[in-house]
Amino acid sequence: MRHLLASAALVALVIASPASAGLLGKDKTKNSTPAPATAATSKAEVFKPATRAEIDAMLRASPLQQAAFFGTQFEHSPTDQKIGLYLSNALRALGRNAEAADTAHKVLLFAPDNTDVLLAAARAHIADNNAFYAIDPLQHVIELKPKDWQAYSLLGVAYDQTKRPDEAQSTWAKALDLSPNNPAVLTNMAMSKVTRGDIAGAEPLLRTAVAQPGVTVQIRQNLALVLGLEGKMPEAESLLRLDLPPQQADAALAWLQQAVVARAAPASTTAPTHSWDSVKASGS
Repeated sequence: MRHLLASAALVALVIASPASAGLLGKDKTKNSTPAPATAATSKAEVFKPATRAEIDAMLRASPLQQAAFFGTQFEHSPTDQKIGLYLSNALRALGRNAEAADTAHKVLLFAPDNTDVLLAAARAHIADNNAFYAIDPLQHVIELKPKDWQAYSLLGVAYDQTKRPDEAQSTWAKALDLSPNNPAVLTNMAMSKVTRGDIAGAEPLLRTAVAQPGVTVQIRQNLALVLGLEGKMPEAESLLRLDLPPQQADAALAWLQQAVVARAAPASTTAPTHSWDSVKASGS
């Protein structure tokens, strides 16, 4: 898709007014009544491109506010790469992933080598469970910036989502070469192992990730998940209670205990009724 090329033919129509063509005398020119403004002219006069200060302030606003603001800006300035990027990110934050990907690709039509927008398109496709369409943009980022660990990390996710686990692990290994002990990459590797039943293999990766500076709550909760599934409930509980309010931590522990029983039981046993993410999000 990076090979798509956009072409536009711009035709300027210059229409001389009677006055400028010398068809009206001075007196008639002075006394002539200006034509009423058209709807297009009024619209153009109302819209004003955002200042840098306005953009910076909006980037601190909610995703909903950002989507409305940058949507209007992008409608009037569809070749503004930054505005298109901000709009794509805001739409993805709202869960409107297909729209986020579409917006990014509109920018890529005239800026095919913008690596930030290529990454935005890839993230939107992955979030939309269409990771196959993220692979090409990410490979293009790697061509342009071969030392960008983010591109390798996301490409690993795309490979994993498209059921290419070996390629995913090797791609994540390359990301770790570029950014050793990066918690985001380690977490991607670990959670891929979890989805394939390799709980024990995920634990050391997540322990390394949690030990890094500035680690996120999400990563600690993933470690709690793995520890709980391994039956290491006391340590899992300590991590849960570190980050979650009591009621939500209790719900998560109950889910983990149910999951451990389900893993130990025959395949016909009913699995936990809620996903780990839903338990963390709702506290129920």
